Amino acid sequence: MARLIKPKISSKPLAKTPASRKRVSARPKVALALAGGGPLGAMYEIGVLMALDESLEGLNLNDMDIYVGVSAGSFITAGLANQLTPTEIYRLFIDNDSRGTRKQGALKPELFLTPALREYGQRLKSLPGLAIKGLVRRVASPFRRTTMESFAPLTRAIPAGIFDNEGIARFLEKTFSQKGRTNDFRKLKRTLYSVAVDLDTGRAVTFGAQGQDHVPISKAVQASAALPGLFPPVEIDEHYYVDGALQKTLNASLALEDGAELVIGVNPLVPYDGDAANRRSKAEMDKLIEGGLPVVLSQTFRTLIHSRMHTGLEKYAAKYKNASIVLFEPGSDDPEMFFTNLFSYASRKRVCEHAYQRTRADLLKRRFELEPVFARFGIKLNIDALKDEKRTLDSRVFKQQQPTKDQRLHHAKLDLADAVNDLEQWVARARA
Repeated sequence: MARLIKPKISSKPLAKTPASRKRVSARPKVALALAGGGPLGAMYEIGVLMALDESLEGLNLNDMDIYVGVSAGSFITAGLANQLTPTEIYRLFIDNDSRGTRKQGALKPELFLTPALREYGQRLKSLPGLAIKGLVRRVASPFRRTTMESFAPLTRAIPAGIFDNEGIARFLEKTFSQKGRTNDFRKLKRTLYSVAVDLDTGRAVTFGAQGQDHVPISKAVQASAALPGLFPPVEIDEHYYVDGALQKTLNASLALEDGAELVIGVNPLVPYDGDAANRRSKAEMDKLIEGGLPVVLSQTFRTLIHSRMHTGLEKYAAKYKNASIVLFEPGSDDPEMFFTNLFSYASRKRVCEHAYQRTRADLLKRRFELEPVFARFGIKLNIDALKDEKRTLDSRVFKQQQPTKDQRLHHAKLDLADAVNDLEQWVARARA
């Protein structure tokens, strides 16, 4: 569902950062802000972006003035800022097709599910010492401390994360090191911000801003998406960082402070309204409590972050003027987005297609509300594309995949060169 927020503009001067001076243009600045939401959130955001890419004429998602990414959203904004098109991002994340970024291969789900063996090993090595320390405490004070209190330090041996996120950082580093791309915030043509949280202070940190723009983009994204419990905190300059969604949901304020007059935001996680869903489907569904603890926690988490985000958006109305935020998020009566596992990779195509179709339908439904806003920035809705009910993501991507004869010849030459290079490396390793 697309929401239009028209806040007021800040009267205080913009922060004097290198990023804010990257582009001096007469036209109003346009920004893209993507929130977190785990793998499910990334799937939804990609579907929304694919719909926007074909439906909004005059908007180039690879040529936004400012990109803001939080958690899963930081993956996508970093790719867009590095000239990966929405279709290429779809191939990498959803279709596992590495065309256009051949050298490092596709981003396969297994990369996110690699056990954090190094973390396990480090914690395991500390176990004997902690056990001895607990035993000494128990023997020294048998009546002052309970057994649980004495051996409480053993909790330090519990790993800080289940899965290893170093492979993700290496993948992104290879992707952004290809010709025409960069892993350096300072070398990007457009402003990119990735938000994480300092574990020791609880404060949000904006990588890409002044003082934090020396950090490699791949490392910043790894930190921004380091969901506690799932991935270990990421060390950068002797600080440890975790998922940016703990502090910031959308963080559109970064773009507004940098002078953006239009912010297109995508938030994939909203609380579920079972009553509205029942009215829409005309079928009585079970109460959420029937789903047990996972469903209760999911609803609680979604409610907290959604409430926090909308509180922030309301504050912008008092602080900013002449700026508009067009927010895309699922409907609260959408069971597809609520009951799909937040960390499911198997359903990525279905979720992405669902987001694509719902966004197209929403744009068409709200065209009279959105057209005047977009028109201020030279953006026009492609009504014919929105009315085309035969369009699907697969048909669109397949159509765009058809190479010309020259492109096929060029790809064949590159493949041959890669094969020769691989053979030379294999021979060298065999001789060694």
